[in-house]
Parts: sequence; structure tokens; C-alpha cells
Amino acid sequence: MNGWRFALSARWVGYLAMAVLFALVCSLLGMWQFDRRAEARAAIDLVEANYERTPAPLTDVLDSLDDYEPSQQWTPVLLRGTYLSDEEMLVRNRPLQGRPGFEVLTPLLLEDGTVFVINRGWVPVGSAQDAPDHVADAPTGSVTVTARLRAGEPLLDGRRSPEGTNQIATIHLDEIADRLDRPTYTAAFGLVSTESPAPAETNAVTVKPEPDEGPHLSYALQWFVFALIGFAGLGWALREEYRLVNATDPDEQERAKERARKKALRAPTDAEAEDALIDR
Repeated sequence: MNGWRFALSARWVGYLAMAVLFALVCSLLGMWQFDRRAEARAAIDLVEANYERTPAPLTDVLDSLDDYEPSQQWTPVLLRGTYLSDEEMLVRNRPLQGRPGFEVLTPLLLEDGTVFVINRGWVPVGSAQDAPDHVADAPTGSVTVTARLRAGEPLLDGRRSPEGTNQIATIHLDEIADRLDRPTYTAAFGLVSTESPAPAETNAVTVKPEPDEGPHLSYALQWFVFALIGFAGLGWALREEYRLVNATDPDEQERAKERARKKALRAPTDAEAEDALIDR
């Protein structure tokens, strides 16, 4: 009887190493999905913690023009000033529900002479031009605005805006500050929530994000199952070779007869039935 000595061969050691490597890769991918889920949960928790807070004056939340912490995202702030409508900008390539469009950025000149950028919502691309057909006008004169904080965006390689227009590629606040040539908040901007006096019409505004953590948990569990399947496949192959190597052993022959007897007693599978029909 040869027993299990064949399992110590270089070939089977190599198979084991491959199974271990496969399981390691699957485990790393599973842990990555757990990390992604943790990020999604943190984003949900941030919305729940900040979104419905009582608005506070901007200077009570941000100490300076370049002050902003990621934990302040969605925090409502209260601002008073005058919209610089002539300096309004449009952010390109901003889809909404599958439709291409722009986000409308209107600088707000605050009472202390600084500027805070307000995102006043979304407008679709025009019917016959690479620009909106219509943008709702900002309120004129002194206005009180409630907005929720968001971080400024980086410049993106390869993304440009047409020269000589009021369009920009991203909400890169340093670039916007250069265009305005005024002391401007460069770490955060605000998503408009309310305006007083209220405008005659508004653009499509951002709604509260839905608490959706995505499929990361199920994906993580799937990767760990794949790791186990790898070892299960190795065990199956090991068992099949054991039966082949020890086919002349009386004990194994008895076990083979018992397996054949049990197989004969059970109903054939669809695949077995098809094979039988083909053999006929």
C-alpha cells in the first residue's frame, strides 16, 4: 500500500503552496473590502452627526481662510453677505441622475470683506451648446445663506475648461481665489441649503445622502469563501489521487465498492442522466 506518501512529493508541496498563496490573496482582498466598508460607514456616520446640526456662524466653525477638517463635512454654517453674480462660475462634467450638466458656483462677499464660495445647485447642459440654457439668478443685495461645508477639490490631470469662459474643471478653490483676486476661503466651500430673501427660482440642489454602505460586506465574505474553496479543491484532488494510487489496496477496493453501491441507490443527477442518454 502506498498510503499518503505521494502527498509529500514536490508536486503536491507545490499545489499546497499555490493554495496558500491563493488563500492569502483572497484574504487580502477580503480585508480590503472590510476597509472599504469601514470608510462607507464613517461617511454615513459623518452625515448623521453633522447634517441636521443647528447652523453656526462661519467664523465660529472655520478659524481662517485655509481652515477645514474632514470631520466638518456637511456641517451647516450661517453666512451674511452679497452674491458676486458677475463672478459666477460653472463646474463642467457634473452628471445628475445620468444627465450631463454643471454645478453653479457663486462667490459670496461676506461682511468682513472675505469671499466664501457657494454651490447653488445643478443645471443641465443646453440643448444645442456646451453650456446651460438657463441658470437661476442669485438673490441680489444683502442675503443670509445657510450652507453645508464640503472640502475643495484637487486639480485633475487632463481635465481642462474652455478658455475665455466662466467654466472650470473642478472646484479647486485656490484657482477660484486667483480668478476672484480677493481674500477667499480656499479649503472649503458650501452647498446651499437656504437663502433669505429666497430667490424667485432655484437650481437643482443636493439632497441628503442616503445611508448606503454598499456591497462591501458581502464581497468581503465572498473572498474568504473563495479562500476556503481553494483548500477544499486541494483536498478533493488529494483524495482522488489517493484513491487512484491505492486502487489495488483491499481496503480501498472495499470502500470503492461501497461508494458504487451508494451511487447506484440514489437517483441519477441531470448530468448523469444526460451522459446515459448519450452513451446509448
